[in-house]
Amino acid sequence: MIWTLLGIMVILLLMGFPMMIPMIAGPLVIILFFMDNLDPTIMIQQMVEGISSYVLIAVPLFIFAADIMTSGRTSNKLLDFVGAFIGHIRGGYAITTAAACTLFGSISGSTQATVVAIGKPMRERLLKVGYKDSSAIALIINASDIALLIPPSIGMIIYALVSDASVGDLFIAGIGPGVLIFLFFATYSYIHARIYNIPLGPKMPWKERGNVTLKALLPLGFPIIIIGGIYTGQFTPTEAAGVSVLYALILEVLIYKTIKFKEIPGIALSSGIVTSAVFVLVAGGQAFSWVISFLRIPRMLTDAVMGPDPSALYVLLIVSIFFFIGCMFVDPIVVILILTPIFAPVATAAGIDPIHLGVVIVFQAALGSATPPFGVDIFTASSVFNKSYLDVIRGTPPYIVMLLIVSVLVVVFEDISLFLLNMF
Repeated sequence: MIWTLLGIMVILLLMGFPMMIPMIAGPLVIILFFMDNLDPTIMIQQMVEGISSYVLIAVPLFIFAADIMTSGRTSNKLLDFVGAFIGHIRGGYAITTAAACTLFGSISGSTQATVVAIGKPMRERLLKVGYKDSSAIALIINASDIALLIPPSIGMIIYALVSDASVGDLFIAGIGPGVLIFLFFATYSYIHARIYNIPLGPKMPWKERGNVTLKALLPLGFPIIIIGGIYTGQFTPTEAAGVSVLYALILEVLIYKTIKFKEIPGIALSSGIVTSAVFVLVAGGQAFSWVISFLRIPRMLTDAVMGPDPSALYVLLIVSIFFFIGCMFVDPIVVILILTPIFAPVATAAGIDPIHLGVVIVFQAALGSATPPFGVDIFTASSVFNKSYLDVIRGTPPYIVMLLIVSVLVVVFEDISLFLLNMF
């Protein structure tokens, strides 16, 4: 049955069906032809149960908030703010790109939204000061990975849904690894600029920096609202998503006036399309997880790979390998939905903190989303910048190496994930 399930899914994928079809069709065939004692309607029950969690309400709201800000001026305000203080140093434009991706990620929670919002304006600036296009695009798509780690990460929300971990704790735990990635990228950008003698940008006077800072204060309020509101008890992570939508509308419609009221339904429709795809994946993932659990596939797989009594470090390394490879080929949300129920029980038995496990898993999802052959951010960048696949991936190796180094550090030193959470 295992090979039948995998064979059906692989064949459907090779035929060009979107991932949601194999995830639903494979388990359904198994129930119909190999599990006669089960009512096929159990698939529907499991799919409905998969999207019934209160936690999932945050997903469409954060997507909607990100779409509003991507359509407005929020990203430009953040770019101007960061560039005003570090644009003039060696590698300043590249460091500004990484910092802006980090800040916008703390607002949007989406790697693809970050590629669009930060990538378009920053690519032009990087090319203008002498960066190769391949280097500029590689920096953008890899720095955008930080958005999947720091709050309000949609990847963290999906992991929390599958594992019953605290969304708020996961949000806090992702900050440390996200900042560490930025520091690696900033250091590399400085060294790269010195080696290739990239020209320095103009130094902005302090008065002008002050003006830029004032204009950026309102966009910078997003992470304060999300994290501060959750950990002062003002609202839950789901309520924080609703507040972020309201805040985005106030900024872009009433204050900056970059979006008109008549444009909001169109933005909402776009968010709804993305949300529907995510929810179908979540529903299919729940049905798939139930079927493979019923067939005891997770137990057989973990026994074969892990052995009888694996150490915590060994479990984390195996988890990292499986998730990294999976996200190189499939959408990160799908991989989190399928593999987390398989490895989470083993990790818990090995004494691994579920929050640390979540950070490791989402980190690998972020890494895989910008890694060939099928990282989702690669195709987003190819579409946004109108560049070929090979042009997009040409400059990625140095960043992938850095991300792998940070990944090892996060796996080995759990305090990178948990020190902020322990402080709270």
